[in-house]
Parts: sequence; C-alpha cells; structure tokens
Amino acid sequence: MESIQFYPIGKIFTPFTSIENMPIQPIAADGCKGYVELLPKFEDGLKDLDGFSHITLIYHFHKITNYELMTTPFMDKNPHGIFATKAPKRPNAIGISTVKLIKIEKNIIHIEQVDMLNETPLLDIKPFIPKFDNRTHAEDGWMKQYNNLPENLLKSDDRFK
Repeated sequence: MESIQFYPIGKIFTPFTSIENMPIQPIAADGCKGYVELLPKFEDGLKDLDGFSHITLIYHFHKITNYELMTTPFMDKNPHGIFATKAPKRPNAIGISTVKLIKIEKNIIHIEQVDMLNETPLLDIKPFIPKFDNRTHAEDGWMKQYNNLPENLLKSDDRFK
C-alpha cells in the first residue's frame, strides 16, 4: 500500500497537559472547555458550522510513539484487540471526539467536553448530525458490562504514556 500524509488544519487547546485524570470520552468531560484555533487559511470552511450543537473533531494523538495490537483499555482489566477499543496507541494514532460547539469567532471555535491533550493537532472537523450519526440499535460488545458506570469514573491514568 502507498503511504498517506495528513497535515494539521489547526490545534486543539485544552486544560490537559498530561493524560492523568483526563476524561477518556467527551461524555465524561461536561464543563471541560477548550478551543480550536484553525489556521486562518481554513476560516472560510467554518461558514454555517455555527448552526450545529456538536461537532466531531478528528485529530492526531501527537504524544503516541508506538502502537499495541493488544491493549488493556481504561475501565477494564482484560486485554482486547486495539480495534475493539478506543485506546490511543493505534497504528495511525488518530483520535475522534464529538464535542459541544459553544461559539465561533473568526478562526477560533469554542468547545466543551474536551477529552484530548493541550495543543493536539487537528486534522478535520465534521458536523454532528443526529439523523446520520446516531444508531438506535447498536451493540456495545465487551463494553456492555460498563453501561451503568458513572461518567465521573471515565478518567485516564498513565497506562498509555
């Protein structure tokens, strides 16, 4: 296969400078605010995004230096294949988070429910569209056992340094 190259379109700024106690999913990050600083040349691409309540950010796990095909994810004690988890040590170190859109000021997007490290390189932004993005009959796989876990327990530790 040929290689693929991506370039950041901006950076995500958050209060998290290390992964310890960082929320591991946006749903556990209520009240955690941050912002995206888009490169000015991409500002026109934000037209009409302000009508959406949520956006999906696609980003690079910039502190990850290797990957593990078998991993023990947060909240579990059993190893799983990397593609059955949302763990960050992935072959392509790409992350995805759907966050609340607060407001847009020029090339700055104010967001809430941030669950990524400060200065994370942003690769793309997509609007979250409930009709297309929600699945009412989706299965949770091995995660089903954690469906009733309180969101305040969804914090990271140092296992993915």
